[in-house]
Amino acid sequence: MTSKAELRQQLKAARKAHVAALPETILGLLFRQPPAPLLKQIPEGATIGLYRATPVEAPASRYAAHFLEAGHRIALPRFADRAGAMEFAVWSDPFGDSDLEPGPYGLLQPGPEADTVVPEVLFVPLVGFTADCQRLGQGGGHYDRWLADQPDTLTIGLAWDCQLCDSLPLEPHDVPLRAVVTPTRLYGVS
Repeated sequence: MTSKAELRQQLKAARKAHVAALPETILGLLFRQPPAPLLKQIPEGATIGLYRATPVEAPASRYAAHFLEAGHRIALPRFADRAGAMEFAVWSDPFGDSDLEPGPYGLLQPGPEADTVVPEVLFVPLVGFTADCQRLGQGGGHYDRWLADQPDTLTIGLAWDCQLCDSLPLEPHDVPLRAVVTPTRLYGVS
């Protein structure tokens, strides 16, 4: 089996090519709101953890607007520094970036004044996934470590269809997701 590092390189290249081939008009239509069967799984008023997507990751920003309008509190990952643990902090302006600042990984994150929260529902970025919702992340282990401490969190991956794998090299610390949403399919929730 291919190593995780090799598989990450292959999947990142496929994801980049896939997104580059999508017309802007199609990109604007994808990931506008979560599928109805998934929404049934989300408790009313739950804090929703999301992420700021890179240009090639499945976008989560429209989900932020959807959940805020539905009365949920929104949170994003925050890091004090590269050696620090990932935590989640309130994102009060998902229609803009007024309450975000650059973090140690170059992504925008809530500033130190934003309240720390523990999301009940967490949308997770990924590099690859399987039909049974196993996840291959970026390789830093931040989400696996956070989820190990929060086993009751409803975890949902967002991905492009090209990121689906028949299998992944798994390790004991890898935490499976409860569902994965792609532009064409919902895995793990019926």
